[in-house]
Amino acid sequence: MKMCVPLLMAVLPIIQAVCPDREPGLQPWTPGHSEAHHVTIGYGRKVILTSSATVHSIEILNGGKLVIADSYRPILLRTKHILIGNRGQLHIGSPDCPYKGNLTISLFGRSNDTDTEHSYFGRKYIGVGTGGTLEIHGEKKLSWTFLNKTLHPGESEDNSYLFERGWGNRGIIVHVIDPKTGEVLHNDRFDTYRSKEESRRLAQYVDVVDNGMILAMVVNDEGSNNLEDSARKILTKLGSKDFHRLGFRHSWSFIALKGNSSSAVEDHAIYQGTKASSEARSSRMFQSEYGEHFTITTSSQWVQEAEWTEWFDRDDERGSGDWEKLSDLHKAYPDRLCSTPMDIQAESHDGVPSNETGDVIYKSDRDYGFVCLNKDQSHGLCHNYRVRFLCGKLVRPQASISIERLSNSTVLELAEPAEGWGPGDRLVVASTDYSMHQAEEFTILPCPACGPTQVKVQGKPVFLHMGEEVDGVDMRAEVGLLSRNILVRGEMEPRCYGNEACKFFAFDTFGGHVKVERGFKSVQVSGVELQHMGQQSMGHYPVHFHMNGDVDQKGGYDPPTSVSDLSIHHTFSRCVTVHGSNGLLVKDVVGYDALGHCFFTEDGPEERNTFDHCLGLMIRAGTLLPSDRDSKMCRDITQGAFPGYVANPRQDCR
Repeated sequence: MKMCVPLLMAVLPIIQAVCPDREPGLQPWTPGHSEAHHVTIGYGRKVILTSSATVHSIEILNGGKLVIADSYRPILLRTKHILIGNRGQLHIGSPDCPYKGNLTISLFGRSNDTDTEHSYFGRKYIGVGTGGTLEIHGEKKLSWTFLNKTLHPGESEDNSYLFERGWGNRGIIVHVIDPKTGEVLHNDRFDTYRSKEESRRLAQYVDVVDNGMILAMVVNDEGSNNLEDSARKILTKLGSKDFHRLGFRHSWSFIALKGNSSSAVEDHAIYQGTKASSEARSSRMFQSEYGEHFTITTSSQWVQEAEWTEWFDRDDERGSGDWEKLSDLHKAYPDRLCSTPMDIQAESHDGVPSNETGDVIYKSDRDYGFVCLNKDQSHGLCHNYRVRFLCGKLVRPQASISIERLSNSTVLELAEPAEGWGPGDRLVVASTDYSMHQAEEFTILPCPACGPTQVKVQGKPVFLHMGEEVDGVDMRAEVGLLSRNILVRGEMEPRCYGNEACKFFAFDTFGGHVKVERGFKSVQVSGVELQHMGQQSMGHYPVHFHMNGDVDQKGGYDPPTSVSDLSIHHTFSRCVTVHGSNGLLVKDVVGYDALGHCFFTEDGPEERNTFDHCLGLMIRAGTLLPSDRDSKMCRDITQGAFPGYVANPRQDCR
């Protein structure tokens, strides 16, 4: 007995974790694709769906069992309805073995189809009847959390890079950049003016850089004096055509992918002396492995800065006019004026620019000076003018390497680790303004550099979303996950058709729905996304427990009935409806963009139902009940109706 106990304990966890699709005795089921194929799984038949299929309908009855295989290939199951009747079972994953693949159950059909609708479930549904079992368990993911840093409109992560050097950083500057991310991996400077050893070190440095890396290089000040052939040869191999021609204080810039000489971009400029600027500039755009773009720009230049002289007034308007010739000014002020000005300005003594005085100006030229002739003026006399000149200073070296990330993305700071969230998942950030319509949807992008509480999303926010307390009030926006690896959706028509709802909605409102009938055997649903579900008619909601009585231990259900970790969005009639049912656990459910009350206990006497950590946002008016409607709907629906048709219509139609 001493040896049996540890063996038993070692085996039990394995037994408990058996996945539904690994159960012995399951028969492969490949029904193919036919919208006319009515399927019945019954009389103890147990089947497993391993590939995509389209059928008219599926009815699981009399001990029949359908299991969806957890496949590495996505599975799409299209059907008008799934009816799980007496002793029928539908299993997708289990609590101990969540479904890890990608499954979509797509419910199709129109409200005016000619085939007979079910008297209890209607059309376009997953229905759990008396004695039926529905077990759906997707991957565990964080359902929703709070934004922990305020998002401003148009805001994105500013992670551009700028490297600048001037005097005191002579030589050739090199950056090694990762082409996958645009991140600088390493940089160094080689003073090839000072020594040949620095030239050899440059050659060795470039040689050991991995192929495929980006090399960005510039000369700052002087880099040619002690260049050796080893450096010239390796730069030529990289794709340079100008490096071997570098002369004293020449400007040079270069960008290339190592190992791909055709990728090289380069510029070269000869030194123009101490009083003239020159620049070599190269730029190239790259695409990261995540689809974003970044641009690298290298610049090597001699910068000539300039400043204006004082104002000079050598002559006045008497005589033939006002002559402020540059040659005369040089004689009058020999040490206060440069020999080759870059620009000229002239104004009257009361500060009016020469082009605004009304005078006809004979000449205004930086190389000649300024002249206004009295004979050219209709009033016979020029204003008295003064002039000044823009003079350049001695040039100085400047080298720069910049990386501009052309990112249409934003990093969200969250209050909790984003467990299970991954690239491609959709999420919604709630409005923190007066309008609920400022909620915004985003798609998650890869972000290797993000921490556990950070996610990068595509796009930039249009609206402000608070991520902090204001005057002691928690104003943080909620962030809800919309995507799940199991999707149940309704297939929709492009526009509304043929029903009363079209008076209020331009879009099709006849979605799918999940309905549970009294006397079911077991219902546990978790980790599921429901999209385009619900109908603008009574009793057809995305998730609906209808007149079930007690669904916890009090009603004999162990474990108690629950729906958890659901994303219910873009729906047409509520999110979760509990009608005449008690003891239901609704936990970690996100309801977004729904018509009518999202979380709804229908009659009022329902009890012991728990709504734990659920989020509802952007819930819009629907037509079903007076409390669902906006004032226009209420007036249009009740106008001319029998007075008792809607309770207290005057009070409802404010």
